[in-house]
Amino acid sequence: MNPENDQVTDSEQAPCVVVLDYGAGNVHSAVRALEAAGARVKLSADPEDVMDADGLVVPGVGAFAAVMAGLRSVQAPRLIDRRLSGGRPVLGICVGLQVMFDEGVEHGERSEGLAQWPGTVERLNAPVVPHMGWNTVEPPEDSVLFKGIEDERFYFVHSYGVQDWNFDQTIDRMRAPGVTWSEHGGPFVAAVENGALSATQFHPEKSSAAGIALLRNWLGTLPRTGRMGERMPVRGVEVEK
Repeated sequence: MNPENDQVTDSEQAPCVVVLDYGAGNVHSAVRALEAAGARVKLSADPEDVMDADGLVVPGVGAFAAVMAGLRSVQAPRLIDRRLSGGRPVLGICVGLQVMFDEGVEHGERSEGLAQWPGTVERLNAPVVPHMGWNTVEPPEDSVLFKGIEDERFYFVHSYGVQDWNFDQTIDRMRAPGVTWSEHGGPFVAAVENGALSATQFHPEKSSAAGIALLRNWLGTLPRTGRMGERMPVRGVEVEK
């Protein structure tokens, strides 16, 4: 077996990933990490690109309300809904995880999220915030994202998080979401795997080899539709508006 194929390094086999360009900071490190994991990557907010990509990454840093405003400015709530309705994979990172929940509460103000999952993003119940640095996680036994890296540490930078998970799975044939936990002053959701939708509170792109391995695990779940091949930039050229 060719080890390059295991890492999806061949350009024809590599999945095409769009990193959503809505004004979020630090997206270039996410692009580079995805390329290191084996993807062909385009930074774009073009609706056709967002819909046709094998995988969509929703990054997020800063305030919940500001991220939601940025997402609305590029029609991302509608596009994310459409992708997920068709079973097309989406990965949220940091505040990109938080906005998948019902709402966020910052400084006493509530902001509506994308409501893919029930829950409220609130200030961490910890003596020191932000939670900044490396921390362990506790993934479920059947995790795909954390396969082979269950005992690794990941890099967090956040003051808010989801500290309660109340998802009522009422359809027996549907697989319940897999929730990964970490702790800072108390437990909080570090990642969720729910069919086509996955998200991490930590930054894979800042988590060294463990983060690249997690991204490679996610890339391994993506379909290869072939819809984006001719629109992808040359490897290492990420600019697309």
